[in-house]
Amino acid sequence: MNADLHLSQFDYDLPPELIAQHPAARRTASRLLYLDSHGALHDRQFTDFPDLLQPNDLLVFNDTRVIKARLTGHKETGGKVEVLVERVVDSHNALAHVRSSKAPRPGTSLWLAEAARATVTGREGELFALQFDQPVLETLEQYGATPLPPYITHAPDTHDEQRYQTVYARNPGAVAAPTAGLHFDADMLKRLDDAGIARAFVTLHVGAGTFQPVRVERLSEHVMHAERFEVPAETCRRITAARHAGGRVIAVGTTSARALESAAAQLGGPTLPVEAHAIAGDTRLFITPGHRFQWVDALLTNFHLPQSTLLMMVSALAGMDPIRRAYQHAIQSRYRFFSYGDAMFIEAP
Repeated sequence: MNADLHLSQFDYDLPPELIAQHPAARRTASRLLYLDSHGALHDRQFTDFPDLLQPNDLLVFNDTRVIKARLTGHKETGGKVEVLVERVVDSHNALAHVRSSKAPRPGTSLWLAEAARATVTGREGELFALQFDQPVLETLEQYGATPLPPYITHAPDTHDEQRYQTVYARNPGAVAAPTAGLHFDADMLKRLDDAGIARAFVTLHVGAGTFQPVRVERLSEHVMHAERFEVPAETCRRITAARHAGGRVIAVGTTSARALESAAAQLGGPTLPVEAHAIAGDTRLFITPGHRFQWVDALLTNFHLPQSTLLMMVSALAGMDPIRRAYQHAIQSRYRFFSYGDAMFIEAP
């Protein structure tokens, strides 16, 4: 990491009305800002995305599934609590953010949705370890609510349950959607198939930490939140095949990019093993300008919050000045920002 990077270098002013509060009428109805490898900007529609791809390109999607991670209830004493599950540890245990008037101590029972009980068993930093009487995922599906990002002001409804989930989601565990994937529907995936564009999947369970602000001015002092990821052996094989055929590896979303770069870091470099195998673990990889991307050549993403680690990641791929220009253009052109907003396709220089 560049030790001279400062938080203030990744700030910008966003008119609040550009924060998308609801998804577009159709998944593919968003706009697409294309930042090409020469630094030029092009205003497109998301339906143009297949036209920007090349033969032998590989799209890598994050197949995590958003869980209904938010629960409300009360302690044994009657005090109100709000629980946001950050990570499902195993069938009956989870790590969670717990909001209450006083931090619950180990042994405290939390009654959630008046029907399910979880017992506090300990603490890991800001997170509380909870043991559920019933399986965690079943409890969340039955009693939980979709954990919309803090900048979306309406309460989640059945429409959000569908649209704040990718059409290819299959591995439950995320508390935030991999939002670049929200633009794809079945017809778009078929268009890509018909065009001969290959695709592969990784899994990275997005945590609530993705919305946590960076609280230090010097980025070298920031401690990144941990997220669980897996890159299957088949994905490693497809990356190798794409590279050998002269194609690009295009991450669909910053979470896919983080999983791929974390896998590359585990292997110690860009070269995949001849006998590809699954690569998994916890990652705290913090991608900032100066990072040399090993497996990712281009990125489809949404627009990110000021001073966020995700804005730093896209600045690492394209360069700080090109991203600054792109965001200024997006604001002037009234693009829609954040999770339910428009998309951006970034090619590495």
